Amino acid sequence: MPFARKPGKPRDFLNETGLYDYAVRALARRMRTEAELRRLMQTRVEPGERGEAVIAAVIAKLKQRRYLDDQSYAETFTRLRQENEKLGQRSVRQKLAQKGVPASIAQQAIESRYAATDEEALARQHLDRKRIRKPENEKETARVMRRLIAAGFSTGVIYKILRQWDVSDDTLAALDTLADEPREE
Repeated sequence: MPFARKPGKPRDFLNETGLYDYAVRALARRMRTEAELRRLMQTRVEPGERGEAVIAAVIAKLKQRRYLDDQSYAETFTRLRQENEKLGQRSVRQKLAQKGVPASIAQQAIESRYAATDEEALARQHLDRKRIRKPENEKETARVMRRLIAAGFSTGVIYKILRQWDVSDDTLAALDTLADEPREE
């Protein structure tokens, strides 16, 4: 836990060397996107053009030394979410967008990673990982569907799994409204 600064004592702004050291330490703790690192560095430099110039110089130096690479970040992030969390493409795309990865880079990483993936098998692995079992009633069926939608799986795959679990057509028809409603992220 970091120590709090004394109230009233302003933080000194960092020069390029100090900001570079700060950025390297931040990247040593965990991988970050360029957008995340920029946000972190904003608080350490003076506001305005001068601070932006220092940030741009530090980011250029980090990219040159390959310490900062959004493409590599997107590929690693996508691989880990697919292999460990068993998430669908849509969920990974949304998370990468939240991290500030450009859409074209995110799309390329997702397409290359999920190209040979069976989405239904991945959804079943996700259900097993989360210990979600066959629903017994309409309420449980809706819960399973919400969980799979939140995990980023398409409604076609979700319905296919539910039909294989012998969920009644009446229940599936009632769930159509759930699939069409916009979700809060």
